[in-house]
Formats: sequence, C-alpha cells, structure tokens
Amino acid sequence: MRHVVFLGGPNLDRLGEREPEKYGTTSWSELETMCETWAARAGCRVTFLQTNSEGELVEWIGHWSRQADSIVLNAAAYTHTSVAVRDAVAAAAAPVIELHLTNPDSREAFRRTNLLADVVAAGVRGFGIQGYRLALDGALALCASADESD
Repeated sequence: MRHVVFLGGPNLDRLGEREPEKYGTTSWSELETMCETWAARAGCRVTFLQTNSEGELVEWIGHWSRQADSIVLNAAAYTHTSVAVRDAVAAAAAPVIELHLTNPDSREAFRRTNLLADVVAAGVRGFGIQGYRLALDGALALCASADESD
C-alpha cells in the first residue's frame, strides 16, 4: 500500500481562522480527515504533520523521504526563506510535491521568490483545499510512473 506524507509548515495550524478569504474556512484537522478519506478511496495511506519549526520540518523531510513513497510539502513561508528546507528537499530520497493553497506568484513580491521550485518533482498552487486532493493524485501518479520505469 502506497504511503504519502503531508507536511505542513508555519501557520497552517491556524488554517480555517487565519485570513479565511485567502486560505478558506477548513481547519487543519478537517483537512487531515479529508486527505485520509481521499487516500482510502485511492487505496493508499497518509501521514499528516504540521510544525511551525523550521528545524523540525527539515528533520521530517529527511526522515519521511526514506519511509514514505512520496511527500506533499506545504512549506508555507519557508518556501521563500529557508535554504535548510530547500537542501532537505534536494536530498530527499522520495519525490516531493510542493503545495500552496494560494498562488504565490499572484501575491506579494517577496512570495515570488521560491527556493524549492528547482528541487521538487512537481507543484500544485492556487487550488485551495482541493489542491491537497490534486497533490495526492499527483503523488500516486509519480509513484506509478516510477514503478513502470523500474
């Protein structure tokens, strides 16, 4: 059974209450339940983790890239600022899909700096909560492509 790990960065624990006009009204725990449901329908399992700590996120990327088939990473603000997160993604053993609820390129200028773009396998941006379902589907498609090429 495929295993996809969803990792969330800073402030995603406030999802549903922080700037709902941008990020929606679904909480992080509600999003986790949704992802678990989508995963069960797809015949895979998910692990869902969130941290506000850059160091913890770096450790999780390293750990889970060796344990899971794929990682879906919403690094949030660390996308624009963290060389450490970038280096962890670049060294990841499993494919990493970058995910953002909004489209950073259509927001403030500082959000257009993306330190992850050239080290992730793929990206999903601007689809809101549905982006998590799209990222799960994409992660499973990447795994299937890897199987076919083996």
